[in-house]
Amino acid sequence: MSTSTVLYDHPGPRARVRNAVLSVVFGVGLVALLWWVYAKFDQAGQWESRLWTPFTKSTTWTDFIVPALGQTLFAAGTGMVLSLAFGVVFAVGRLSDHRWIRVPAGVVVEFFRAVPLLLMIFFIFYGVPFLIQGPVSAFWSVVVGLTLYNGSVLAEAFRAGIRAIPNGQSEAAYAVGMRKNQVMRMILVPQAARAMLPVIVSQLVVLLKDTALGYIVAFPELLQRGVNDVAANYGNVVAAAIVVAAIYIVLNSLLTALAGWLDRRSRRRVFFRLPKQTAAAPDSTPAGGATIAEPQG
Repeated sequence: MSTSTVLYDHPGPRARVRNAVLSVVFGVGLVALLWWVYAKFDQAGQWESRLWTPFTKSTTWTDFIVPALGQTLFAAGTGMVLSLAFGVVFAVGRLSDHRWIRVPAGVVVEFFRAVPLLLMIFFIFYGVPFLIQGPVSAFWSVVVGLTLYNGSVLAEAFRAGIRAIPNGQSEAAYAVGMRKNQVMRMILVPQAARAMLPVIVSQLVVLLKDTALGYIVAFPELLQRGVNDVAANYGNVVAAAIVVAAIYIVLNSLLTALAGWLDRRSRRRVFFRLPKQTAAAPDSTPAGGATIAEPQG
């Protein structure tokens, strides 16, 4: 019996009718909600052309949105790389056989998972300078905060993925003489990363959106420049927020599509084609039909 048959029962005639009716009802409800939102904005004059005209000017994009988008992508990309590295290191640390490594790694992960990201960014920007006797830039305040929080979440995801791998994988590796660091690096972590790819992608999408919290330290990201600064110059906060939201949706959709492509590529099977037989196997019988005598004894 196939897995799909065991886990899912195909709906019967009544269930199909019920699903169709529910789909129509929810579809009508969604259209009604969107129309209500549109009507309320229309009553408030938010669809007037003067509020949307600034987005037809190149200066709005070159002075505000494009530079802010570049800062957002740079901060998000740096945070993603550091968060993935942080997650792998501390996931392996939490799985260590040595208590003096396992316990501190667990404390670090649990602490930074519990602290709100906004508070962390605020503390790094305003509190850490008192400790290092020097300023911390807004960029690094955002990146370090994103790394600590999202890296801790990814560490738990990697740890769960490694524990989900059957024990036979590591036992087979130990049987051929591999050391534990080799087993982790070459056997367990790559499989865990592929198995937890949906969770990793979801967290990276969260990281991309969390760059908007950089406004607390005046980091010139997309929310700060694309909404606050544009609205301050043109008085169109709703229009600016809708445009920036659309940009975030496109970015997150592209990130999700990239992750799907990577997943399909990693799961692609490599087929080996056997070499074609070009000649018949040589006859072991010598010319003339004579046979070779077997050695006696």
